[in-house]
Amino acid sequence: LIKSTGNQLNLTLRFLMAKKFLKICALLFFLFVITGEAFAESEITKDLKQTIEKVIEIVSDPELKKNPKLKRERLRQTIGVRFNYTQMVMRSLAKNYKDRTDKEREEFTVLFKKLLENSYASKIENYQNETINYVDEKIKGKYALVKTQIVRKDATIDVDYKLINEGGEWTVYDFVIEEVSLIRNYRSQFSKIIKTESYGALVARLTKKIKALETNQDKDLENL
Repeated sequence: LIKSTGNQLNLTLRFLMAKKFLKICALLFFLFVITGEAFAESEITKDLKQTIEKVIEIVSDPELKKNPKLKRERLRQTIGVRFNYTQMVMRSLAKNYKDRTDKEREEFTVLFKKLLENSYASKIENYQNETINYVDEKIKGKYALVKTQIVRKDATIDVDYKLINEGGEWTVYDFVIEEVSLIRNYRSQFSKIIKTESYGALVARLTKKIKALETNQDKDLENL
């Protein structure tokens, strides 16, 4: 009788433990689903994803491949909606920004916009059916970080997009490829040229660089 009672007690304990384990599993699954949905439905990632998908659509369009000029224009229009060129200029010029007149800032923004459009367009035009995964999103006040991965046959490339909220709209002010910040790279070069030469020399270099990129005479997208 004692043995029978002991067996029943063990079975009851096992049943309760199994039931508790299943409840924990169910809870973890529920949390995973909720977290996954929250990330998937984020307006920040959703809007960025729509822009990237539109860019890929343009690059992959067989008809647009026959018309490079039109393709570049479509790319400019698409990324122009999502990129915050004013923030990019302020951050790339850093302390030198405050020394510029309103006219100089306006002219430099136009130049920087052309530089980035051509650089980004040249990079994205090499797209060869890679998979883009959206792996994480972090928000801190008016700033956000969307982490993505470009998965190729032979490698995975980390690309992080930094965004800022201005007037309720999230726009990209920097992107980091394999831990290399686009804005930090430009800021280093801009600062060095202004310090060793002049602001005018920087404008002249940018103008020359843009012309070379637009005529496919220059393939170096990172350096002036």
